[in-house]
Amino acid sequence: METLVLTFEQNKAILELNRPQALNAMDVQMLEELVDALRQIKESDASVVVIRGRGRGFSAGGDIKTMLAVDDPSQFETVMKMIQEMVMLLYTMPKITVSLIHGPAAGLGFSFALASDYLIATKEARLAMNFIGIALIPDGGGHFFLAQRVGTVKAKQIIWEGKTMSADEAKQIGLVDLVVENEEQAEQAIASLQEKPLQAMIATKMLYAEQTKGDLLRVLELETNAQQRMRQTEDHREGVRAFLEKRKPVFRGR
Repeated sequence: METLVLTFEQNKAILELNRPQALNAMDVQMLEELVDALRQIKESDASVVVIRGRGRGFSAGGDIKTMLAVDDPSQFETVMKMIQEMVMLLYTMPKITVSLIHGPAAGLGFSFALASDYLIATKEARLAMNFIGIALIPDGGGHFFLAQRVGTVKAKQIIWEGKTMSADEAKQIGLVDLVVENEEQAEQAIASLQEKPLQAMIATKMLYAEQTKGDLLRVLELETNAQQRMRQTEDHREGVRAFLEKRKPVFRGR
Protein backbone atom coordinates (compact mmCIF):
# COMPACT_ATOMS: atom_id res chain seq x y z
CA MET A 1 0.00 0.00 0.00
CA GLU A 2 1.25 3.46 -0.93
CA THR A 3 -1.23 5.71 0.89
CA LEU A 4 -1.47 3.70 4.14
CA VAL A 5 0.80 2.00 6.64
CA LEU A 6 -0.67 -1.04 8.41
CA THR A 7 1.16 -2.69 11.29
CA PHE A 8 0.24 -5.20 13.99
CA GLU A 9 1.49 -5.18 17.58
CA GLN A 10 0.28 -8.01 19.84
CA ASN A 11 -3.52 -7.65 19.85
CA LYS A 12 -3.51 -4.21 18.19
CA ALA A 13 -3.72 -3.15 14.54
CA ILE A 14 -2.40 0.34 13.70
CA LEU A 15 -3.69 1.89 10.48
CA GLU A 16 -1.95 5.13 9.47
CA LEU A 17 -3.16 7.42 6.70
CA ASN A 18 -0.03 8.25 4.73
CA ARG A 19 -0.48 11.16 2.34
CA PRO A 20 1.11 13.77 4.61
CA GLN A 21 1.91 16.10 1.70
CA ALA A 22 -1.88 16.39 1.12
CA LEU A 23 -2.88 16.41 4.81
CA ASN A 24 -4.01 12.80 4.26
CA ALA A 25 -6.82 13.88 1.92
CA MET A 26 -8.63 10.81 0.60
CA ASP A 27 -8.15 10.24 -3.12
CA VAL A 28 -9.38 7.21 -5.07
CA GLN A 29 -6.22 5.24 -4.38
CA MET A 30 -6.49 5.81 -0.62
CA LEU A 31 -10.17 4.81 -0.63
CA GLU A 32 -9.32 1.57 -2.46
CA GLU A 33 -6.47 0.83 -0.07
CA LEU A 34 -8.60 1.64 2.98
CA VAL A 35 -11.18 -0.92 1.90
CA ASP A 36 -8.45 -3.54 1.41
CA ALA A 37 -6.75 -2.71 4.72
CA LEU A 38 -10.00 -2.81 6.70
CA ARG A 39 -10.78 -6.21 5.19
CA GLN A 40 -7.34 -7.45 6.31
CA ILE A 41 -7.86 -6.09 9.81
CA LYS A 42 -11.31 -7.68 10.04
CA GLU A 43 -9.80 -11.11 9.36
CA SER A 44 -6.84 -10.58 11.71
CA ASP A 45 -6.42 -11.63 15.35
CA ALA A 46 -6.29 -8.02 16.54
CA SER A 47 -8.89 -6.96 19.11
CA VAL A 48 -8.09 -3.24 19.06
CA VAL A 49 -7.69 -1.03 15.98
CA VAL A 50 -6.05 2.40 16.10
CA ILE A 51 -6.47 4.77 13.14
CA ARG A 52 -4.27 7.83 12.90
CA GLY A 53 -2.76 10.20 10.35
CA ARG A 54 0.89 10.80 9.56
CA GLY A 55 2.21 14.32 9.28
CA ARG A 56 0.34 17.43 10.42
CA GLY A 57 -3.16 16.02 10.75
CA PHE A 58 -5.64 13.14 10.68
CA SER A 59 -7.30 13.85 7.33
CA ALA A 60 -8.39 16.99 5.49
CA GLY A 61 -11.28 15.02 3.93
CA GLY A 62 -11.96 14.11 0.33
CA ASP A 63 -9.27 15.14 -2.13
CA ILE A 64 -10.56 18.15 -4.09
CA LYS A 65 -8.80 17.03 -7.29
CA THR A 66 -10.54 13.67 -7.05
CA MET A 67 -13.89 15.41 -6.60
CA LEU A 68 -13.30 17.50 -9.72
CA ALA A 69 -12.27 14.43 -11.72
CA VAL A 70 -15.44 12.39 -11.09
CA ASP A 71 -17.97 14.38 -13.11
CA ASP A 72 -18.95 11.18 -14.93
CA PRO A 73 -21.96 9.76 -13.02
CA SER A 74 -20.59 6.22 -13.26
CA GLN A 75 -17.25 7.32 -11.77
CA PHE A 76 -19.07 9.18 -9.02
CA GLU A 77 -21.11 6.07 -8.21
CA THR A 78 -17.93 3.97 -8.03
CA VAL A 79 -16.27 6.38 -5.60
CA MET A 80 -19.36 6.58 -3.41
CA LYS A 81 -19.65 2.78 -3.33
CA MET A 82 -16.06 2.60 -2.07
CA ILE A 83 -16.88 5.15 0.64
CA GLN A 84 -19.94 3.14 1.64
CA GLU A 85 -17.95 -0.08 1.90
CA MET A 86 -15.14 1.61 3.83
CA VAL A 87 -17.55 3.07 6.39
CA MET A 88 -19.58 -0.11 6.77
CA LEU A 89 -16.41 -2.15 7.30
CA LEU A 90 -15.22 0.18 10.06
CA TYR A 91 -18.61 0.56 11.74
CA THR A 92 -19.27 -3.20 11.85
CA MET A 93 -15.65 -4.17 12.57
CA PRO A 94 -15.60 -6.97 15.20
CA LYS A 95 -12.86 -5.11 17.06
CA ILE A 96 -12.73 -2.08 19.35
CA THR A 97 -11.81 0.82 17.09
CA VAL A 98 -10.14 4.10 18.06
CA SER A 99 -9.52 7.15 15.90
CA LEU A 100 -6.62 9.19 17.26
CA ILE A 101 -6.93 12.74 15.93
CA HIS A 102 -4.26 15.41 15.83
CA GLY A 103 -4.43 18.48 13.64
CA PRO A 104 -7.29 18.67 11.12
CA ALA A 105 -10.05 16.06 10.77
CA ALA A 106 -12.47 17.53 8.26
CA GLY A 107 -15.24 16.48 5.89
CA LEU A 108 -14.99 12.84 4.87
CA GLY A 109 -12.00 12.44 7.20
CA PHE A 110 -14.19 13.46 10.14
CA SER A 111 -17.03 11.15 9.02
CA PHE A 112 -14.54 8.29 8.81
CA ALA A 113 -13.23 8.99 12.31
CA LEU A 114 -16.78 9.11 13.69
CA ALA A 115 -17.35 5.53 12.50
CA SER A 116 -14.95 4.39 15.26
CA ASP A 117 -16.01 3.38 18.77
CA TYR A 118 -13.77 5.97 20.43
CA LEU A 119 -12.48 9.35 19.28
CA ILE A 120 -9.38 10.57 21.11
CA ALA A 121 -8.15 14.05 20.20
CA THR A 122 -4.98 15.86 21.13
CA LYS A 123 -5.22 19.49 22.20
CA GLU A 124 -4.23 20.80 18.77
CA ALA A 125 -6.91 18.79 16.94
CA ARG A 126 -9.33 20.75 14.77
CA LEU A 127 -12.57 19.11 13.68
CA ALA A 128 -15.01 20.29 11.01
CA MET A 129 -17.97 18.88 9.11
CA ASN A 130 -17.28 21.51 6.48
CA PHE A 131 -18.98 20.25 3.30
CA ILE A 132 -21.27 23.31 3.38
CA GLY A 133 -18.31 25.49 2.36
CA ILE A 134 -18.58 24.11 -1.16
CA ALA A 135 -22.38 23.67 -1.04
CA LEU A 136 -22.30 19.92 -0.50
CA ILE A 137 -23.67 17.69 2.25
CA PRO A 138 -21.76 15.28 4.52
CA ASP A 139 -21.08 11.83 3.12
CA GLY A 140 -19.38 8.80 4.61
CA GLY A 141 -22.30 8.46 7.02
CA GLY A 142 -21.70 11.88 8.57
CA HIS A 143 -25.45 12.49 9.02
CA PHE A 144 -25.87 9.16 10.83
CA PHE A 145 -22.86 9.49 13.14
CA LEU A 146 -23.55 13.10 14.12
CA ALA A 147 -27.19 12.32 14.93
CA GLN A 148 -26.11 9.30 17.00
CA ARG A 149 -23.77 11.41 19.09
CA VAL A 150 -25.56 14.75 19.47
CA GLY A 151 -29.16 14.29 18.25
CA THR A 152 -30.78 15.37 15.01
CA VAL A 153 -31.35 19.06 15.78
CA LYS A 154 -27.76 19.69 16.89
CA ALA A 155 -26.45 17.57 14.00
CA LYS A 156 -28.26 19.79 11.49
CA GLN A 157 -26.80 22.90 13.06
CA ILE A 158 -23.26 21.49 13.01
CA ILE A 159 -23.66 20.59 9.33
CA TRP A 160 -25.17 23.94 8.36
CA GLU A 161 -22.57 25.99 10.23
CA GLY A 162 -19.61 23.94 9.02
CA LYS A 163 -17.38 25.64 11.55
CA THR A 164 -14.06 24.32 12.83
CA MET A 165 -14.14 23.11 16.44
CA SER A 166 -11.30 22.73 18.89
CA ALA A 167 -10.82 19.41 20.65
CA ASP A 168 -12.35 20.83 23.83
CA GLU A 169 -15.39 22.22 21.98
CA ALA A 170 -15.96 18.87 20.29
CA LYS A 171 -15.60 17.07 23.62
CA GLN A 172 -18.12 19.40 25.28
CA ILE A 173 -20.88 18.46 22.82
CA GLY A 174 -20.01 14.76 22.68
CA LEU A 175 -18.20 14.45 19.35
CA VAL A 176 -14.93 13.51 21.02
CA ASP A 177 -14.62 11.02 23.88
CA LEU A 178 -11.25 12.00 25.32
CA VAL A 179 -8.95 15.01 24.96
CA VAL A 180 -5.25 14.50 25.75
CA GLU A 181 -2.25 16.78 25.86
CA ASN A 182 -0.20 14.70 23.45
CA GLU A 183 -0.05 11.37 21.65
CA GLU A 184 1.88 9.78 24.51
CA GLN A 185 -1.15 10.26 26.77
CA ALA A 186 -3.34 8.86 24.01
CA GLU A 187 -1.17 5.74 23.84
CA GLN A 188 -1.56 5.33 27.61
CA ALA A 189 -5.34 5.45 27.23
CA ILE A 190 -5.19 2.86 24.44
CA ALA A 191 -2.92 0.62 26.55
CA SER A 192 -5.49 0.80 29.35
CA LEU A 193 -8.20 -0.18 26.88
CA GLN A 194 -6.19 -3.24 25.83
CA GLU A 195 -6.34 -4.53 29.41
CA LYS A 196 -10.16 -4.66 29.45
CA PRO A 197 -12.33 -7.74 28.73
CA LEU A 198 -12.32 -6.98 25.03
CA GLN A 199 -14.37 -9.94 23.84
CA ALA A 200 -17.27 -8.91 26.06
CA MET A 201 -16.95 -5.33 24.80
CA ILE A 202 -16.92 -6.52 21.19
CA ALA A 203 -20.02 -8.66 21.80
CA THR A 204 -21.89 -5.55 22.99
CA LYS A 205 -20.62 -3.57 20.00
CA MET A 206 -21.78 -6.19 17.53
CA LEU A 207 -25.19 -6.42 19.17
CA TYR A 208 -25.73 -2.69 18.62
CA ALA A 209 -24.18 -2.81 15.13
CA GLU A 210 -26.60 -5.55 14.12
CA GLN A 211 -29.50 -3.34 15.18
CA THR A 212 -28.32 -0.19 13.41
CA LYS A 213 -26.29 -1.19 10.36
CA GLY A 214 -29.37 -1.17 8.13
CA ASP A 215 -30.06 2.44 9.15
CA LEU A 216 -26.46 3.42 8.38
CA LEU A 217 -26.58 1.77 4.97
CA ARG A 218 -29.81 3.61 4.17
CA VAL A 219 -28.24 6.95 5.18
CA LEU A 220 -25.18 6.21 3.00
CA GLU A 221 -27.48 5.58 0.04
CA LEU A 222 -29.47 8.77 0.71
CA GLU A 223 -26.23 10.74 0.99
CA THR A 224 -25.05 9.39 -2.36
CA ASN A 225 -28.27 10.42 -4.11
CA ALA A 226 -28.38 13.86 -2.48
CA GLN A 227 -24.67 14.49 -3.08
CA GLN A 228 -25.09 13.79 -6.77
CA ARG A 229 -27.86 16.41 -6.94
CA MET A 230 -25.82 18.96 -4.97
CA ARG A 231 -22.89 18.53 -7.35
CA GLN A 232 -25.08 19.89 -10.16
CA THR A 233 -26.00 23.13 -8.37
CA GLU A 234 -24.73 26.62 -9.17
CA ASP A 235 -23.77 27.05 -5.51
CA HIS A 236 -21.47 24.03 -5.62
CA ARG A 237 -19.70 25.27 -8.74
CA GLU A 238 -19.26 28.66 -7.08
CA GLY A 239 -17.99 27.01 -3.89
CA VAL A 240 -15.33 25.06 -5.79
CA ARG A 241 -14.25 28.14 -7.77
CA ALA A 242 -13.97 30.15 -4.55
CA PHE A 243 -11.97 27.36 -2.88
CA LEU A 244 -9.51 27.19 -5.77
CA GLU A 245 -9.27 30.99 -5.97
CA LYS A 246 -8.89 31.26 -2.17
CA ARG A 247 -11.79 33.67 -1.71
CA LYS A 248 -15.13 33.74 0.06
CA PRO A 249 -17.92 32.15 -2.04
CA VAL A 250 -21.02 34.09 -3.06
CA PHE A 251 -23.92 31.66 -2.85
CA ARG A 252 -27.26 32.28 -4.59
CA GLY A 253 -29.30 29.41 -3.18
CA ARG A 254 -29.43 27.76 -6.59
